Amino acid sequence: MFEQVDRDSLISQEFINTYKPYFRKETYAAKTVLLEEGDVANKVFWVEKGCMRAWINKDGQEVTFQFFLENSMVSSIESLWKGVPSRFTLDTIETTEVWVADKSDIKPLLEEALVEREYRDLFIDVIFQRTFDYVAHSLSFVNATPEQRYLKLYETRPELIRRIPQHYIASYLGISKVHLSRIKSRLLKS
Repeated sequence: MFEQVDRDSLISQEFINTYKPYFRKETYAAKTVLLEEGDVANKVFWVEKGCMRAWINKDGQEVTFQFFLENSMVSSIESLWKGVPSRFTLDTIETTEVWVADKSDIKPLLEEALVEREYRDLFIDVIFQRTFDYVAHSLSFVNATPEQRYLKLYETRPELIRRIPQHYIASYLGISKVHLSRIKSRLLKS
């Protein structure tokens, strides 16, 4: 299951070994909705193989704001933790193999684990990194042109460009498929 998580970290391995029995393996076809915007999250997913995305419905249009590939922990954390409706939909982009845990099984364990400094620090690192990613993406809409956002994505996450359908990439960049096509064409010529 969690084989590729920081194998050198004893803390990570201890944590994984503690939680592993609470997860079950499942496979979902492409375009399977795992959490609908407005529903309360009651599961957490660990992506072993495949790809997922988080998106919102804005005036009838799907706006993608995050992708999750292998070795990502995925859920609507706010919804899962607070029991409030999710602000986004979570679905698969391709056939995806995940390890799934139910909130009822892991919440007591998480609360217990957060008391231990090492585990708490591990959670904080993961949550801060996700927050940093969201802030960087949001600020790119203020500080960069669509072409600059595409180039940054190409430089930092080329696997997304290769694996994810272009209409999702365009949505993530805040542009139309046509605009993305023009950007790519212009970049090929230069």
